[in-house]
Amino acid sequence: MNDQAPSDRLRAGLDVLRLELDGMQVQRLLDYLALLAKWNRAFNLTAVRDEGEMVVKHLLDSLAVYRWFAVERVLDVGSGAGLPGIPLAIARPDTNFVLLDSNGKKTRFMTQAVHALGLDNVDVVQARVESWRPPGGLYDVVTSRAFASLSDMLRLAAPLLKPGGKIVAMKGRLNAEEGAEAGFRLRTEPVSVPGLDAERHVIIAETL
Repeated sequence: MNDQAPSDRLRAGLDVLRLELDGMQVQRLLDYLALLAKWNRAFNLTAVRDEGEMVVKHLLDSLAVYRWFAVERVLDVGSGAGLPGIPLAIARPDTNFVLLDSNGKKTRFMTQAVHALGLDNVDVVQARVESWRPPGGLYDVVTSRAFASLSDMLRLAAPLLKPGGKIVAMKGRLNAEEGAEAGFRLRTEPVSVPGLDAERHVIIAETL
């Protein structure tokens, strides 16, 4: 798959994930990729420079957790360049996403991308998660790829979750010290990302 064009790599990865998206959704993913690559040259939004690598490490990595997002409202904390929120919002048009980040450069990019892609199920907010409270109610799922510490994420996200809500944390290698946390039931599952030769896990934290 490494010699494929980004569009072919994306379609092949979607087939491996058994994720059936229509032509407009696939095109939106590719348009998002093009915007990310363009802005990245000027604003250094991500360390990944190659568009083929971006397909794997950003698009397919985000979409590999698709099945946990069949809900009404999602908060993506520390969304950065819009990951995993924008790919998931494209794939799940019936789910409402809020993309939260404190970095103005990154929120400007996300706002432009959301507008250019016509994503009416996405709002972008510039704020720090510890000081922000949602005006539209609490969330079914809070997610992030950015938090280094699971315990910090659970502590900060807990006030933003509906009763019975979940935290879906995307991690690489698991830290042996990341065990049970007060108020949550934790489980981990390996995630297979097409084309990525690295460990990926998702940690599901459900409120008790």
